[in-house]
Amino acid sequence: MAGRAPKLLPRALVEEHCSRALFGVLAEGLADRFDPRLCDVYARLFAQALEHTEPGLEAAALVARYERVRRPRPVAKEPRQVFVLSRVTLGADVAVTSVLLAAAKNRFPRSAIVFAGPEKNFELFAGDPRLRHVAVEYRRGSLRERLAGWKELRDIVAGKTALVIDPDSRLTQLGLLPVCAEERYHLFESRAYGGDSDRGLSELAARWAADTFGVPAARPYLALGQSPAERAPITVSLGVGDNPNKRLPDPFEAELLRVLAATGLELCVDKGAGGAEAARVDKAVARAGVKVRFWEGSFAGFAGIVAQSRLYVGYDSAGQHAAAASGVPLICIFAGFPSARMFERWRPVGPRAVVIRVDRPDPKEVLAKVRVAVARWRALA
Repeated sequence: MAGRAPKLLPRALVEEHCSRALFGVLAEGLADRFDPRLCDVYARLFAQALEHTEPGLEAAALVARYERVRRPRPVAKEPRQVFVLSRVTLGADVAVTSVLLAAAKNRFPRSAIVFAGPEKNFELFAGDPRLRHVAVEYRRGSLRERLAGWKELRDIVAGKTALVIDPDSRLTQLGLLPVCAEERYHLFESRAYGGDSDRGLSELAARWAADTFGVPAARPYLALGQSPAERAPITVSLGVGDNPNKRLPDPFEAELLRVLAATGLELCVDKGAGGAEAARVDKAVARAGVKVRFWEGSFAGFAGIVAQSRLYVGYDSAGQHAAAASGVPLICIFAGFPSARMFERWRPVGPRAVVIRVDRPDPKEVLAKVRVAVARWRALA
């Protein structure tokens, strides 16, 4: 990242016990800068890891193919099936993948549109009658374990004349792994597309879709299987997706809940995946001394409550993208970004989105901005 990338990947990174470094430091570190030059570094180094791990893969051939498929080109034919790959993370599937799903449905009205990815991700679109689903799981662990999803996907697509739309999916390790013939494969290289612009990923995905499908102004969307029985005026998520840098130090979360409870409106707070995150939420609520309703189910279920709420508040997480896609006013506390461009790419975009950029984690300073945002929301509500 400092401009002195090694020619050879340090072999130790391919060892199973170094998987967290291979993905959390190398792959994510290069991707999160959204620097086109670092895409080249990623392709060259990660292809070496793939060659070492999977017999039959050659690093040079993977990089050469990547150089070809990364170039946007228009779709010429209407296939019988269009596979749109999941990005695996829930927020990315709302902010990015759903844009490509919307464009594909528009461009190919007679084709079967297939969402390929985990079941919990498809729940966000299960109410869309145009979509079919093939379950492909992405197992986090060693590189060898993660490649199982790619092999499964490759076998599903094999022998079909389908089009494959890849939104920079982890299933293909960001476009490096082939799943079909190149002429039927289109990669939205989200880390490089848009260059030095300050556009958000949803906007860039829409622009790429216009260039590729000829469909203008595709937008993120949700199509939940059913409306939730529960509703709440204000929905809150304190989830950070295993990235503690996105949090602000205590007592910020408790104070945030006090500010929101002072509106007199009911709060619904997501407990996330349980475990440490749920314990942190319990601690914040207890410290705040406020009454809330907890959500302890699936993210799709929480997204349904978000979609019918009057305001959503949270850190940079999947909830903000669900709110933006649903047109719900939101306040996002965006901290822990490694580069200014990552902030621009992942911030929720929309006329009702207030994004508080946190360059230094000062709870008092950020809370003051939250109070202003809540007051403005109440004045406009």
